[in-house]
Amino acid sequence: MIKIISYNLNGLRSAISKGFMEWLKTEYPDIICIQETKLQEDQVDKMSFEFMGYHQIWHSAIKKGYSGVAILSKKKPDFYSIGTGIPDFDAEGRLIRVDFGDLTIINSYFPSGTTGEIRQAVKMQYLDAVYSYLEELLKTRPNLVVSGDYNIAHKPIDINHPQKHLKSSGFLPEERAWIDRLLELGFIDSFRSFNDKPEQYSWWSYRAGSRGKNLGWRLDYHIVGKSLESRMQNAGIMQNVVHSDHCPVYLELK
Repeated sequence: MIKIISYNLNGLRSAISKGFMEWLKTEYPDIICIQETKLQEDQVDKMSFEFMGYHQIWHSAIKKGYSGVAILSKKKPDFYSIGTGIPDFDAEGRLIRVDFGDLTIINSYFPSGTTGEIRQAVKMQYLDAVYSYLEELLKTRPNLVVSGDYNIAHKPIDINHPQKHLKSSGFLPEERAWIDRLLELGFIDSFRSFNDKPEQYSWWSYRAGSRGKNLGWRLDYHIVGKSLESRMQNAGIMQNVVHSDHCPVYLELK
């Protein structure tokens, strides 16, 4: 069994101050995909992760205190690559690919469009770029898991009070249609293969006690290539784990 966790930490150092390292030691997944590290590689205490037995790949944004992704794995990858090949996106530290045998895992932190039209346009450009990247990769690496913070709630069931958010970035028709297209390309929303209940969220605003009221959005996913469907054992959301405004989501594969 392989357990993969995806977790937007909204700042690794902040999460560490809230007990993230102790939780990681206890949970100890085979692979953890982290988004929003918000630090440079030389600001990481890599030895702490080494002592736990993790190999590490870091991809930080050029801008300090912003974005950034990392993959920690018990097993050393056979291959890894950093970035999409598009300089503007790669400067923001948004994507890492790792291969383990026939399995490929992508960790991506998708842009948010909440700050206005310019960033929303960047988000849509990133979605197009990632779609093309995955379309090409599927041809040679069908056993593909695309983990991360997509910054999109796919369906009304994935967001609180959907009618209130029809014009909100993260729930726009064109963003949701992009996930539809991704699934049509040959992917599965792993969580929804195991859980069709409402009010299953992975992010809550820090405002107005949203988490306590469970006024959340499901923004974090493991989207899985259809060739892995028979290997999926479970997928879930760890809503009670609190080191961030997101919580971890997990996938278990044979």
